[in-house]
Amino acid sequence: MYQLSEKILSFYRQTQEANRLTTNTKGQLEFVRTQEIITRYLPAPPAVILDIGGGSGPYACWLAKAGYEVHLVDPVDLHIKQAKEASDQQPEHPIASVSLGDARQLRFSAESADAVILLGPIYHLIDKTERLLALNEAYRVLRNGGVMVAAGISRFASMLDSFFEDRFRNSVHMDIVQSDLETGYHRNLTENLKYFTDAYLHRPEELGSEVIEAGFQYQATLAVEGPAWLFEAFKSYWTDPDLRSVVLDLVRKVEAEPSLLGMSAHILAIGTK
Repeated sequence: MYQLSEKILSFYRQTQEANRLTTNTKGQLEFVRTQEIITRYLPAPPAVILDIGGGSGPYACWLAKAGYEVHLVDPVDLHIKQAKEASDQQPEHPIASVSLGDARQLRFSAESADAVILLGPIYHLIDKTERLLALNEAYRVLRNGGVMVAAGISRFASMLDSFFEDRFRNSVHMDIVQSDLETGYHRNLTENLKYFTDAYLHRPEELGSEVIEAGFQYQATLAVEGPAWLFEAFKSYWTDPDLRSVVLDLVRKVEAEPSLLGMSAHILAIGTK
């Protein structure tokens, strides 16, 4: 039975992932854009969707409300509890199942799902062989013609965030950034949760190549936030409905631009079976 490292599990037990997509403008942009991109590729409801690494259930709840049969799997016990509670809050559109599990070994039978979304697992599997195991499992459980969406964190995310948050005066943070850029391996050797936890940061073309190596027919790699999250003015734009529409339209226009993909904190790679 596969299990994430205790360090990663401990991080998510101590942080409020359930609130990350709703309490700040960066998280809200990530949530809206991820929903938008996923919607383009999903089959019509009531298709079966596996939300692997689905956390506390924000995407699973949204998809269940849209009429999909959603099965959420996550390796963190706290997330399972929170996802069940979130599902109970929408009794007319519950998540079909919520279970503890790992992306590298799914309990679902072959060709049982119409779509698989991997919005958390891939970047927490440090070794490529482990990431390919998860992608191969997604391929196995998909029906022919099914779609898979995998999220990655940009290789350059911590450096770009340092510019925004003015963190270059902190030597510990700078050591982490240097390692991220040189190796792609983000490791937090401190007890400070603000430095995130162990993760692999992808170059955009690298994430797409792993999707291909797992056997998928590669469709696209798209920027989630694009460059918008890097600018202080974004916060005020996001709170104005008219300016928010402008921001989203501009991000949409450059979401596939190769020269800008690495500026997005998160990227999504889409493949079909």
